[in-house]
Amino acid sequence: MRYSLDAIRRRPGRSAMTVLGIGLAVGLVVLLLALSAGVQASATTLATESGVDLIGASANTSLLGGGFPPVSHAHELATEIPAVDSNVAVASPWLTGEPLFANASLWSAANRSSVPSGWGPTSSGIVGWIPGDNTGIQVPTIYNGTGFTSPQDPHYANGTYSGPFTHEIVLDQSLAAALGVGVGGRVWASPVAPSSSAALQGWFAHAIGFEVVGVSGPFWLLPSAFLAFGYLSEVQTLLGGATPSTDYATLLLIHLNDPTTASADQLRIESAFRFLTVFTLSEILGEIQHVVDLYRTFGTLIGAIGLVVAALFTTTILLMSVDDRSRELALLRALGHPRATVGAYVVEEGLLLGALGLAVGLPIAYVGANAINRFLLSELAGLPTSFSFVSFDPGVILTGVLVVVAVGLVASIAPAARAMQLPVAEELRAP
Repeated sequence: MRYSLDAIRRRPGRSAMTVLGIGLAVGLVVLLLALSAGVQASATTLATESGVDLIGASANTSLLGGGFPPVSHAHELATEIPAVDSNVAVASPWLTGEPLFANASLWSAANRSSVPSGWGPTSSGIVGWIPGDNTGIQVPTIYNGTGFTSPQDPHYANGTYSGPFTHEIVLDQSLAAALGVGVGGRVWASPVAPSSSAALQGWFAHAIGFEVVGVSGPFWLLPSAFLAFGYLSEVQTLLGGATPSTDYATLLLIHLNDPTTASADQLRIESAFRFLTVFTLSEILGEIQHVVDLYRTFGTLIGAIGLVVAALFTTTILLMSVDDRSRELALLRALGHPRATVGAYVVEEGLLLGALGLAVGLPIAYVGANAINRFLLSELAGLPTSFSFVSFDPGVILTGVLVVVAVGLVASIAPAARAMQLPVAEELRAP
């Protein structure tokens, strides 16, 4: 080891560049592994803590299909599924859409036919649900206001859609701030965009007005910049599906009394409701794992390219080192050092350069990964404080160590072979 340290010290500039190259390559690999491990671990934790054990969707639906066809008879399913399967605590129908919202200022301006330039409705996501049918499922926390006055869905009225229209809505903090409204304020919503500012008065005439009864925090289960929540039947009316024949939702979120029997419950529900496809939490996590694996494969290819470049660069530096010290190595051979010992000196130098590269690469990976984590968390509202895109678990660190050992060993093969094959007599006679 002393001989290898001396060889590195005698050529500080070249050694420093080699260490930096290895460090950058190893840092890139560790960063990519930390990101994929963080996403997978956090996604698993969130899915487990969500309270959603099964998800029901329209038959023949794929989780990665990019959209979910409507599930009909949504209100009936909320009671029929627990009746069929006693292990189902809650089967909550959720209807999602993307209407446009406007506030009272825009309404006043439209009625005066003096809409300032740049003013218009704000696009937002919306969720229609039955508030009392979400027990056990994570929902956004309401920070201001009392929230919905009824735990059921008054307008649905047992399928007649003739009950009172509450006109209640909960906005998340981002949407409330964008519209400049608070609890007690009024907003209007419509799924259709106005063709121009001149058409705003007509847009308001056909839009539905709502009173804001609560302002909630962001909601990670539906990552949207702006989000609103309303009664299922009223959101159906807004989006155009509030009749007994078109009583539809997007998904059914199912919470089980005993989640360990999820696979059996999946089969029981699908057998009773042939128009449904039911996904277990393990299948959902499997899809997440599939996406993470694709990312990891892409990251591995990028990291492999970096490692190959680092190994070739280190090989070149070690070959130069062997050439520079050829007489020293020949003298060692003449003094009785075996070929294997001389080759081992070169391998030690390669491993030492790799270890120094690891010492440089790990801090780079740590700083870079945490910077990316902070950026992504700032861009994606609604994630819990415990969520992290980065995880420096022992497996990630161990992989970094193994990568360094592999680079050091591979890079040392050709230089060590040259050192062992040096012609002793010729080297010692050379001027």
